[in-house]
Amino acid sequence: MLSPRGTLASLAGAILLVPSLTMAAGKCDRLIVTGSPDAPPYLWRDPQDPKHLMGANADLLKEAATQIGIKVELLFAGKRSQALEEVRTGRMDLLADTPLNDAELESLDFVHPPVSQNEIMVWTRAGHAQPFNALADLQGHAGAISEKTRVTPAFERAIKEHLTLERKTNLTQTFQALVQGQVEYLLAGRYAGMAMTQTLAADLAAQPLPLDRPGLYLALSFNSACNEPWLRGQLAKKMTELSASGRSSEAVTRNLDLWKAQLQQPSSATHQ
Repeated sequence: MLSPRGTLASLAGAILLVPSLTMAAGKCDRLIVTGSPDAPPYLWRDPQDPKHLMGANADLLKEAATQIGIKVELLFAGKRSQALEEVRTGRMDLLADTPLNDAELESLDFVHPPVSQNEIMVWTRAGHAQPFNALADLQGHAGAISEKTRVTPAFERAIKEHLTLERKTNLTQTFQALVQGQVEYLLAGRYAGMAMTQTLAADLAAQPLPLDRPGLYLALSFNSACNEPWLRGQLAKKMTELSASGRSSEAVTRNLDLWKAQLQQPSSATHQ
């Protein structure tokens, strides 16, 4: 049985634990975030504020962070590989749009579910007679894909093994190759393809079924002081709620319209 003095000491220790737990849950009040500068409508460089990134993933992360009670700043860190390196090293805390990749599991904690999912579609000229509903249908036909289009690792392996694809620098060049008849088809995201088709006023169509559905995840650096179970749990909860409520789809639609408006400006169209 504890003496009165021992009881007081135990109570004092328990009281001291309360603020320390509170501090552990709230020690990270600001996240420095980066990601791809060329993945619209999910994430891309803000032409009005080039130091920052904008897009559906940015909006959804900001909404979740506000509800959690932390601040986020989405900064441009260079091309995709440079952004990844900034987060790997811990100079920045989080990637906002990274596909799940086994190679990155040694340096990043991926938050499930993904912020958004991209559907990779087969795009052809309207009236194209050949059915392109599966990967096997594309074998033996000349196609194109932008170097900026991200797919799942399994689909990337299938592409390299089975398809003849010309890799273009950006989406605009990829779609122009199809319009000009240089290729029979191209692979591109559903929303990016919709925007490019309207911008180029091209008579193109997507085949009915997506061939790939890469998820775009939030990923916290192992080297970030903010990487703690409380924050990972809160982000996972908010991503689940945003998806279930339809807010994720709304953010994609809203940012697709923003990107299409920017594409109408000659200065921005050349960078996509």
